[in-house]
Amino acid sequence: MKDLVDNYPKTKFIASGSAATALRLKSRESGAGRFSEFMLPPLTFYEFLKFIGDDEKLISENSPGQYEVKDIDALNSSFVDYLNFGGYPEAVLNKEVRQNAEQFIRNDIIDKVLLKDLPSLYGISDIQGLNKLFSFLAYNAGSEASLENISRESGLAKPTIKKYIEYLESAFLILKVSTVDENCRTMKRERNFKIYLNNPSMRAALFEPVRIDEPEKIGHLAESAIFSQWQHSPGFRRLRYARWRNEGEVDIVYLRPSDEKPLWIGEIRWSDRVKNQFGEQTKSLSTLLKNHPTINAAILTSKTVQSLNGDLEGRQFEIWPSSLYCYIVGRNITVALDQLGSGRNKN
Repeated sequence: MKDLVDNYPKTKFIASGSAATALRLKSRESGAGRFSEFMLPPLTFYEFLKFIGDDEKLISENSPGQYEVKDIDALNSSFVDYLNFGGYPEAVLNKEVRQNAEQFIRNDIIDKVLLKDLPSLYGISDIQGLNKLFSFLAYNAGSEASLENISRESGLAKPTIKKYIEYLESAFLILKVSTVDENCRTMKRERNFKIYLNNPSMRAALFEPVRIDEPEKIGHLAESAIFSQWQHSPGFRRLRYARWRNEGEVDIVYLRPSDEKPLWIGEIRWSDRVKNQFGEQTKSLSTLLKNHPTINAAILTSKTVQSLNGDLEGRQFEIWPSSLYCYIVGRNITVALDQLGSGRNKN
């Protein structure tokens, strides 16, 4: 690539590969400013529906940026398919691959990175330990974790776990999200964090596909899926989750870049309990809203309930089905990137 760029300075070359870490390391070693790096995250839920031709069947756009679901049960069914195999174009478009998604995702993607790419790049000798750690993180994706409890469960030393987590992040297998307290202050010493899968489909490949009647499993994977949509946005690094004493927790806290103050917050749910337990379901959101006047909006997701233009502690409050919210986040970010790309091409 370096020789081609040197010999054909007016030609643009595009290279892609699965060993993301290796590409990054090599481009920085020899690129000398000649390479621009782009990350291509897994398919968004919006792209998944476009690929299978169900986008317009299930979603209508009433006005720019305003979407309505036509059949929430059908959308939820497609959302579960997305959680199980929908992040990889080949699994979506190829029926044979889709019928054996476990073989494709685990053997061709996960094992290649865990057993070959990372050990060769970083000189990892304990491949079994790395594999065990990833399996543990994947199974508990969306749950709060700490180096202490991971060490206790996996038998690995805390420095090794910390190092392996950094490697898994660099290979785009996991997403690590830091915590803030009820004052939205980042902890000086990070004790707890959340790990999400870069692509929720990896959990189904490692263990078994989730079913629509397994709300607890889908709830955690829905969190992973929604965070996965945000990978496409520059604002992804501004996302945190909040946790404090007395079991207070908010899944998403977006900090504005200028002063690290919270701008909007959200809770991800895969249930409709908000209909009968509104106060209990919105308790943690209310706590943060009371403490932070900078927060201008809060959202709560559900399984099927939708309620817009609401009010919570004097601030804008919306309830969205998780599947529809995941679709909207992915579509808005994708459209914005398309428009940005069109502007660059014109220039």
